Amino acid sequence: MTTNTTATETAVTDTTATDTTATETVATDTTATETAAANTAAAHAGTTPVPRLDFAKSARNAFRALIGFDAAAREGIDPALVELIQIRASHLNHCAYCLHMHTNDARKAGESEDRLHMIPVWREARHFFTAREQAALALTEAVTLVADGGVPDAVYAEAATHFDETELAHVLALILTINTWNRIALATAKQAGTDNR
Repeated sequence: MTTNTTATETAVTDTTATDTTATETVATDTTATETAAANTAAAHAGTTPVPRLDFAKSARNAFRALIGFDAAAREGIDPALVELIQIRASHLNHCAYCLHMHTNDARKAGESEDRLHMIPVWREARHFFTAREQAALALTEAVTLVADGGVPDAVYAEAATHFDETELAHVLALILTINTWNRIALATAKQAGTDNR
């Protein structure tokens, strides 16, 4: 098991308790690009954009706690699996900001274009993914869409056959963090491609 906390969601440079280059630029300064994109979208819709807060600045302690949770969640999880989980949850939540970030991170880490394209339809393209990855993707879908029917016993049991209890807890924690990041990005109207990395 590799422990890779160097990863994906670059956010706060001032991490005192943990040295995680990890984490999400979900809420750095609102850039001119984001503002222009929001204004353009609003102009096309015939509405005035509603200014959104900068979550990292407005809730610093909560933001840093989430960064710590995110870094702890990925401990012991294969970095390729980390990205698959984050990409699938971002698809389901329609979070373009996180989807753009994590597909780019996956490419930088050596993920193939074929696999990236197959993530949304992994059930029809199982040969692209290991049984372990498929179990994690199914669990990601169930937890992300929990309001639609909970987490079925069969999905949980399949995941439990591929991950020991510690690994499974970390996979679950990662699913929870990406869902939180997605909701922050959507609620604060983060624009895809503006994470400045």
